[in-house]
Amino acid sequence: MKRRMSRIESIYTRPLELQEECFKGLVYAGRQTEWGKKYGYSQIHHYDTFKSQVPISTYEELFPYIDRIMQGEQQVLWNSPITWFSKSSGTTNARSKFIPVSKESLEDCHMMGGKDMITLLINNRPDTQIFEGKGLSIGGSLSPSISHPNVLVGDVSAVIMKNLPVWAQMIRTPSLEVALMDDWDQKIERMAWETSKENVTSILGVPTWTLVLIEKILEITGKQSILEVWENFEFMIHGAVAFGPYREVFQKDIFRNQGVGFLEIYNASEGFFGIQDDLSLKDELLLMLDYGIFYEFIPINEEGEEQDTIVDLSQVELGLNYAMVISTNAGLWRYKIGDTIRFTSIDPYRIKISGRTKHFINAFGEELIMENAEIAISKACLETNSIIKEYTAAPSYMQGGQRGSHEWVIEFSKAPKEMHTFVEILDRTLREINSDYDAKRSYDLVLGPPLIHQAPSGTFYAWMRERGKLGGQHKVPRLSNHREFLEGVKAHFKE
Repeated sequence: MKRRMSRIESIYTRPLELQEECFKGLVYAGRQTEWGKKYGYSQIHHYDTFKSQVPISTYEELFPYIDRIMQGEQQVLWNSPITWFSKSSGTTNARSKFIPVSKESLEDCHMMGGKDMITLLINNRPDTQIFEGKGLSIGGSLSPSISHPNVLVGDVSAVIMKNLPVWAQMIRTPSLEVALMDDWDQKIERMAWETSKENVTSILGVPTWTLVLIEKILEITGKQSILEVWENFEFMIHGAVAFGPYREVFQKDIFRNQGVGFLEIYNASEGFFGIQDDLSLKDELLLMLDYGIFYEFIPINEEGEEQDTIVDLSQVELGLNYAMVISTNAGLWRYKIGDTIRFTSIDPYRIKISGRTKHFINAFGEELIMENAEIAISKACLETNSIIKEYTAAPSYMQGGQRGSHEWVIEFSKAPKEMHTFVEILDRTLREINSDYDAKRSYDLVLGPPLIHQAPSGTFYAWMRERGKLGGQHKVPRLSNHREFLEGVKAHFKE
C-alpha cells in the first residue's frame, strides 16, 4: 500500500493527464458495444467530439439498456461481461435502480478505492496499529436476480465483500456469512455477538448502521463504552450520508473524546469518487482521477437550476456548485449521478459534497427523493379523503439512544379524520416504493415512523412571506437534508 502512494501522488501532479488517459481508454473500450456503435465512438478522438455526439443520460434513459444486460445480453453498454448489479434507490420508474458492476469497475474502481483509503490513512498516521486487529465492515445483502440465473444483485458493499481477495477477508470481521445476511434484525444481533469478541481497530460503514450496531454490542456486553469492548480501536471510516450531524455524537458520546480518528470517503453504487487525503481538512475529499471514471460538471446557479453549459476538469472554478456527470468502466456514459459538488481546491482537485440535484432526504442512507414523497402523499390523501395544501419534511437525527425519523409539517385544506391512518399509509407506501427507506425502517432499527405536525392554515404563506419568497418561481422546499426549513415553518405555529 505504501507503493500505491507514489501513484496517488500523480493525482496531485498530473491530474489532467490522468483524466485524458481515462477518457481515451473508456472510448476505446466502448467502440464495439451497441452504445458505442450508435454514437460513433470509433470516430471520437477528442473530448469536444464526445461532448457533441454523446447525450447526457439519466438512469431512466439508460434503464432500457441496463434491463437488457440484466436479461443476459452483453456488449450493450460495456465490452466485458457484466453479471453483477448494485442496487440502490432513487429512481422515478421503479422501487430500486440497478447499476451494472463490471470486472473493471469492481477491481479498478471500487476495490482500488478501498486500498487507497487505507493507504491515505497510513500516510496521515504512519504509526497506526490498525493491522494489529480487524476492520469491521457493515455490508448489505446479495441475491440472485429474477431476470437471469447468472445475474447477482445486491448493495455495492455486498458485491465488493463477495469479491474480496483472501488477504482482505482475513483482516475483516464479521464472517462473510453474517455480513451478507438479508434479515437486518438478525444480522445486527449476529454481528454484535461476533464482533464484540474480536480485536476491532477500525470500522467502515454508514454512520446510522454503525450507531445501531454499537448500541447492540453495549447491550449484550453490559459495557458503558465501546472502547471498553474494543480497547485498540483507532479509526472510523464513513460515507454515504453527511457526517456533520453525527460527528459530535461519535466523538463525544461513542468514543468519549479519546482521540479516535475519522476518515471520509465518497463512494456510491456507480463508483468510488473521493477520499479524505488530509485529515485536518474536514469534509474535503481528493477527487480520485485514475479509477476508470471520466468526470464532467454542469454549473448550478443560486436557484439550484442547471446551466446549459458543461465543462471538464480543466475548466472548473472554485466555489461554484456543479452537478456531477460521469462516464465509467461499467458503461455508464455521461450519466447524471444526481449529486452536486463544490471544488475547494484545484491544486490538487479537492471537493465537498454539497447536495443533490433533486430535493431529497438521505440522513440515514434512505435516499428519499421528491417523486417518492409525492406518490406516498397522494396515496395517503386519496385513501383518507384529505387534501394537502403545502408540506415540508426533514430528518430528525439519532441521539440520546433514540431512533431517527422523518419529521413532516403539513398544512391541510381538508385534514384526515384520523391522522394515525394517514401516517400509516404514508409510511407503508414509502416502504413499498423505496427499498432503502424500507431497509432503514425494518424493525425500527434506524428509522422510526414519520412524525407529522399539522400546521394551521396560512402557516406556509407567512413563512414564505417572511423569507421574501412569495410569487414568481418560488416554491416551498418539499424535502431537505437539513432542518433549517422545517424549523422555520414550525416557528410560525404552536401545536
